[in-house]
Amino acid sequence: MKGILWLIVYLGLVLAPLVVLLVGPMPPALGFLPDVSAALGFAALSMMAVQFLLTARFRRATAPFGIDIIYYFHRYLGAVILGLAIAHPVLLIADNPSLAELLNPLVAPAHMTAGVLSTIALAALMATSWWRKRLGIPYERWRVAHTGLAIAAVLLALVHLEGVQYYAASPWKRLLWRAIALSWIVAAGYVRLVRPWQLRRRPYRVVGVTGERGDAWTLALEPDGHSGLTFQPGQFAWLTLRANPFQMKEHPFSFSSAPGLAGGRVEFTVKELGDFTRTMGGIRPGEVAYVDAPYGAFTIDRHDASGFVFVAGGIGIAPLMSMLRALAERTDPRPVLLLYAYRRWERMTFREEIESLRSRLDLEFVPVLEEPPADWDGERGWITGEVLERRLPPDRLSRHYFVCGPEAMTQAMERLIHGLGVPLSRIHSELFDLV
Repeated sequence: MKGILWLIVYLGLVLAPLVVLLVGPMPPALGFLPDVSAALGFAALSMMAVQFLLTARFRRATAPFGIDIIYYFHRYLGAVILGLAIAHPVLLIADNPSLAELLNPLVAPAHMTAGVLSTIALAALMATSWWRKRLGIPYERWRVAHTGLAIAAVLLALVHLEGVQYYAASPWKRLLWRAIALSWIVAAGYVRLVRPWQLRRRPYRVVGVTGERGDAWTLALEPDGHSGLTFQPGQFAWLTLRANPFQMKEHPFSFSSAPGLAGGRVEFTVKELGDFTRTMGGIRPGEVAYVDAPYGAFTIDRHDASGFVFVAGGIGIAPLMSMLRALAERTDPRPVLLLYAYRRWERMTFREEIESLRSRLDLEFVPVLEEPPADWDGERGWITGEVLERRLPPDRLSRHYFVCGPEAMTQAMERLIHGLGVPLSRIHSELFDLV
């Protein structure tokens, strides 16, 4: 019900500008295509603005879905917005080809050029987001550029709207649009100024850096001058290291520790996969960190299950370790099956601890190796439908499933598990490759 409520709120925010247009005196109709074009333009503008709210990390709004799903929705919605923004002038030109000259900044009024530049900024934003890795753009630089392009796209679109005035010419409609624009600025100010200021007042200190198998590192942090935070096993945080919260250099990492450790200690296990994560081994105890948390709906604490099936690939084991450790700390008697896919046995992160947890939990551990040693008698290759058929317990339909790994693997596992008759409501996944 909370999810439905927030969907209604979202639709209300997107449709509000169109409703405003229909209130009060209406200008003479210009024709079907021009009117549809205007509607698409207003829809694109309102959706662009609401994009800021989707990534503002408001916990109550994201809780029913999981913030990873919100970010994926934000990503794909960007493509829809770009399509609407392009369709806006295309329909006008289709109705009156002479209007194509308004695309030329040498002859077009300033507000028309602002509309063109807004669409270009939106296209650049989309291209750098979808193909960031292919273009070789570092994450931190992309964050700054992404924010700048988004603000530019919205402000230029507002300049375009102010200049056209045809559908929002009355003073009160113009005032309302300016109030809406001000609300977007306030929201952006909260995200970029107020929240970083709050985080800066609650720093953490690095108290340990431990090397793990598979080029991974576990960072242990303790609160500095405050009581710390509470989270549910499997959730994640935005972690800032060697920077202050105002610099927009935070990175999302799952908690790998159980909640409630002494002294407010929290741990994150990070694999060396990118420019930032390759610096983990150089972090030293005593360094300052900032933790914006908790986020995510990927947790056993939200589901009443008779047992669990965990499916991990690579460093996707981190949030599942948080769950396993929490179950062990609670002496939870429910059965757990862990299917863990990795390339080589000697590099499998946490394999010794997982084996030791079998003495504290009703845990069945099934490693699946792509390149097994010569004497390996366990599962080989990938986690396939055949592997699931062999390994899933008789009560498979009553258990809850938690899947975390590379995006392609996660999506494949969801299809395979559902294909075995498991309801989608019992399959939960974490998509950590957000950009």
